[in-house]
Amino acid sequence: MRRKRTTPWIHRWSRPLSAGIATIGAAVTGYLTFLKLAGGSAACPTHGCDIVLSSPYATVFGLPLALFGFLAYASMIVFAIAPLLVPAQHQELRSKLDQWTRLLLFLGGTAMLVFSGYLMYLLAFHLKAVCIYCIGSALLSASLFTLAIIGQDWQDVGQLFFSGSLVAVLVLVSTLGVYSHVTPPAVAGQDTQAEQTGTGETGLPITTTSGEAELALAAHLKEVGAKMYGAWWCPHCHDQKLLFGQQAFAEINYIECDPRGRNPQTALCQSEGIRGFPTWKINGQVLTGTQPLTALADASGYQGPRNFRNLIP
Repeated sequence: MRRKRTTPWIHRWSRPLSAGIATIGAAVTGYLTFLKLAGGSAACPTHGCDIVLSSPYATVFGLPLALFGFLAYASMIVFAIAPLLVPAQHQELRSKLDQWTRLLLFLGGTAMLVFSGYLMYLLAFHLKAVCIYCIGSALLSASLFTLAIIGQDWQDVGQLFFSGSLVAVLVLVSTLGVYSHVTPPAVAGQDTQAEQTGTGETGLPITTTSGEAELALAAHLKEVGAKMYGAWWCPHCHDQKLLFGQQAFAEINYIECDPRGRNPQTALCQSEGIRGFPTWKINGQVLTGTQPLTALADASGYQGPRNFRNLIP
């Protein structure tokens, strides 16, 4: 009698494992999306996570990059579990879903691997920061790609290689196109024309106006020696400026950390160990991320009016 061929355990469990890995990835990117939209600071052992979140690379088409990562992981969850949700009596439908979704798992894993690899390149050579969430997401993407290959019994390896190569090239070209307009943040201490001439980028204009409370708080912060460290391209810094309004922010002791910005003080930012924007230093306290004006008032001991008119965008 011919012995029945047994299915390797990795083939039986590849879909549940892929779904579990993608769920972790969705949780991580969902958390980062919330932080990006809320302007909060990441729970991270280094400031690298905040540097990444406040960099120009963290926004694509006006939306958080992490949101697209969340959608990618959510899609991988659907691809992984779709055949498993079909009742056993509908074997034909389940078989068709299995064939289609295993190819989608491979192509999706390939796309995520290539894009994550490019982000690791940016992290190492442009942002020069350590972001545990970004590295973790890259490892999860690599795991999904590996499972898509070893978790299925592929018959036509040549066609699989061709499809994967085509997707990889398309993703790489598209990524380079999306980021072609992004100017990498300059490294602190780099000599530029802005440092020599006092001219440079100022970022988006402040479109809000200041009320009595904002002006009073700004005057108090100046009196107690509070400093805000930021970069002209930082969206969270712009949000902070909008909270004060144009007139009040003009009174804030703002330190520009990017050498290409207006009147940069990159050496000071480097000596103070500034790694995320904005960073406030008030009475010995360090506050990172966009701060509500009430938080700045509490940290500085402000006793004036608190009827602040502007809200976090």
